[in-house]
Amino acid sequence: MKTDSFVLRHVGPRENEAKEMIKTIGVSSVAELIDKTIPSDIRLKNNLDLPKAMSEYEYIYHIQELANKNKLFKNYIGLGYHPTIVPGVIQRNILENPGWYTAYTPYQAEIAQGRLEALLNFQTMVSELTGMELANASLLDEGTAAAEAMIMLLNNRTREQKKANAVQFFVSDEVLPQTIDVLKTRAFPLGVELIFGNHNTFQFTENVYGALVQYPAKNGQVYDYESFVEKAKTVNAKIAVAADLLSLAILTPPGEWGADVVVGTTQRFGIPMGYGGPHAAYFATKDDYKRTIPGRIIGVTVDKNGNRALRMALQTREQHIKREKATSNICTAQVLLAVMAGMYGVYHGPNGLKYIANKIQNLTATLNTGLQQLGLKQLNCVYFDTLSIEVTDAKKVKQVAESKGVNFYYSTNKLVNISINETTGLDDINTILEILAEAEGKKAVNFNTEVENVIPTNSKRTSNFMTNEVFENYHSETELMRYIKKLERKDLSLNHSMISLGSCTMKLNAATEMLPLSWPNWGVMHPFVPIEQAQGYQEVFKETEAALNEITGFYATSLQPNSGAQGEYAGLMVIKAFHDSQNNHHRNICLIPASAHGTNPASAVMAGMEVIVTKSTDEGNIDVDDLREKAELHKDNLAALMVTYPSTHGVFESTIKEITEIIHQRGGQVYMDGANMNAQVGLTNPATIGADVCHLNLHKTFAIPHGGGGPGVGPICVAKHLAPFLPSNPIIPTGGENAITAVSSAPWGSALVILISYGYIKMLGTNGLKQATINAILNANYIKARLEKEYKILYSGENGFAAHEMIVDFREFKAKGIEVTDVAKRLMDYGYHAPTVSFPVAGTLMIEPTESENKAELDRFCDALLSIKNEIIEMADNDTNSPLKNAPHTQEMLTSDNWDLPYSREKAAFPLPYIKENKFWPSVRRVDDAYGDRNLICSCNPIEDYMN
Repeated sequence: MKTDSFVLRHVGPRENEAKEMIKTIGVSSVAELIDKTIPSDIRLKNNLDLPKAMSEYEYIYHIQELANKNKLFKNYIGLGYHPTIVPGVIQRNILENPGWYTAYTPYQAEIAQGRLEALLNFQTMVSELTGMELANASLLDEGTAAAEAMIMLLNNRTREQKKANAVQFFVSDEVLPQTIDVLKTRAFPLGVELIFGNHNTFQFTENVYGALVQYPAKNGQVYDYESFVEKAKTVNAKIAVAADLLSLAILTPPGEWGADVVVGTTQRFGIPMGYGGPHAAYFATKDDYKRTIPGRIIGVTVDKNGNRALRMALQTREQHIKREKATSNICTAQVLLAVMAGMYGVYHGPNGLKYIANKIQNLTATLNTGLQQLGLKQLNCVYFDTLSIEVTDAKKVKQVAESKGVNFYYSTNKLVNISINETTGLDDINTILEILAEAEGKKAVNFNTEVENVIPTNSKRTSNFMTNEVFENYHSETELMRYIKKLERKDLSLNHSMISLGSCTMKLNAATEMLPLSWPNWGVMHPFVPIEQAQGYQEVFKETEAALNEITGFYATSLQPNSGAQGEYAGLMVIKAFHDSQNNHHRNICLIPASAHGTNPASAVMAGMEVIVTKSTDEGNIDVDDLREKAELHKDNLAALMVTYPSTHGVFESTIKEITEIIHQRGGQVYMDGANMNAQVGLTNPATIGADVCHLNLHKTFAIPHGGGGPGVGPICVAKHLAPFLPSNPIIPTGGENAITAVSSAPWGSALVILISYGYIKMLGTNGLKQATINAILNANYIKARLEKEYKILYSGENGFAAHEMIVDFREFKAKGIEVTDVAKRLMDYGYHAPTVSFPVAGTLMIEPTESENKAELDRFCDALLSIKNEIIEMADNDTNSPLKNAPHTQEMLTSDNWDLPYSREKAAFPLPYIKENKFWPSVRRVDDAYGDRNLICSCNPIEDYMN
């Protein structure tokens, strides 16, 4: 065995196993399987042109060399990004722990109670700091969270406002520039009219339905917004506030002065800046909006025994239910980062957060006193961490600062903004004063002690927050380490068993790919540093974009979208910009097959398009005749087709080139959803099938971990004619010459985790990437061959083979009273997370094993499903007391003195021999979803409730 070959470590089946699997499938070779699976007219004629694969050792040496090209300056730039201290106990036990970073979105609540509790802590922390009634379990970043607030308030206008067509939304000039850019992008296709101005002088009219202000403001001033809110109320306009969460430990929370929505980022709660992301945004609002809040909410319910249990409440996969009627296209969150931020709150508690905030405040006041002694004018009379300073020549300040390894924010030629952070000390304040003194030709001043600042009474927080005992019990490293472990043990992750979710590609997240994320040279980079200070990152971006261009067959790539749904949206907005450049502003029809991912129609609506659904054939393929008919009917206004390939049904449709040609002949563009790219890389590509743009889920095909439901990255790759429209950023220029405005806050989105995909591509190389795809198809067809004797496999290609996933039909068992949910819960007793349930077809499981699993694991999984089939056969019709109906079985049940079930304890917990070697125990019995919806509780109860 070649011990230095990464592909042999990444791919599961050994050569001898592959031969056995081929035999079971019924083909003579892997090559024959691929030939019979992928249509010949879309197969690549040549191998990918990528650099030679590196070994893991070579890659670590290479990525360290690149890291050294990033210059580590002291950053006081602010603008929503701040150096922070990542507690070692959180870095080691969450960020670097596959038990946390390889978990899937907690759709199966019984085996996700740990993450759900961590997210409930996050929601509680956010809602109490902001003074709002509820919060969700995170969004993508501050800019997109602000845009979601704007859209939510638009959707919740009063009947009178809708009748009067009140579509104006006021945005303060002092909102962060990157947030304003994202708002522009999101407002335009929805018909929202943005009005920018000074909140002190703005006059509300009946046409204004809402407003957004920054707290503290962009330049650092802490405004008293109470009179502004009062003016808004006179016309029933709602107020959204983008707030620095840490400042709310000592400043009056927006909920107490009348805000309707509060958004922001939790980056400074122990999350590295990472050159822009990933970071968990927060979204807090009033109880009135609980049915329309974007993203996910974790709620409290009970399990079958009446014990407290947690689950995702209300918003679960709303796009797949509501489709084009969904109020948001957000399908993911930033769970791993939200978990870290929540644990930062748990570790420090309310008093710790106050201490950090007060320290920052006092150091800022010390700097302000030093400025006065230097005779420099500082413009903010009430501030938290940011001062705005008038200087003679900002360029001179920049020159001196950079010579000393320091970055400030230079808003004009005469203004310098300096933001103090958690890592700042008194020595740093003296260095800042030395820089300013030298630039102004003055004698430096020096401080030996901090100046204590007094916040004005009307801006000072007096209310308590984070009073639940979870924020008081874990302040030593020992206590927090054990608490994190306690939660981890409740969650089934990839470090326990295969997670075979169709369309979600839960593949190996190799340790070597993950290691650099903890290195300071990657983690502490501010996204708005001068580009020459980030040459390591720039090289990674350049090479990643080039590799993705080669893999997709396209011309250019934008790494900015920070989720799959964001990538869909960005791709459609680029198509829209292209049509507009051709004076085809009227093109607004988007054709979407009935089988498409639910985010597709939601994204199209968010992009201002009208969705027309095309039919599927009985075989699950796109009905070409219906597509042609609808394309012809709407040819004058056709904007795009959104197509997933291989299809959502797990099939390489042979008519795909005909389909894309139908669209092009009628003036439309083809958007290919990259969710199933794991079956394409190295064998075919989007350009070859005739697409114009695709998004890629780097958290699927390119090995970024799912992190319990995020981070995700969804870059878009485009043909040459679309490249000029790739998205920009208002501070660091990106994108094409006719770029659309930003789709996310940071120039390159979640830059830090792009390192993972970079490493994945570098270590696999041309042959490894192709081998991974081949093995993904091999593994899927092996499972299909093993299961199809006992279960109905819904769709397959023309030669009877699946792509990298398949749909198994359980609807026939309804006659015995068994639902597919029962099978999903029973799989937990066998130590497995259920595949994708009831999507894209109700009553089915969509199974995707990925290339990372070996034959033994595939066999265990198949044995589990075949055993469940026998259990269904053995049970009486509509038996409500069978192993499937009682699943999952907990350790508490098995060790109870009472056992009154009509089957043995062994049958309940150890139905197959392999389970005894590695038993995973669900921590709760089946959760009661209906109870949770009727009694919505989305935060930890205050400690007084427990005392009572």
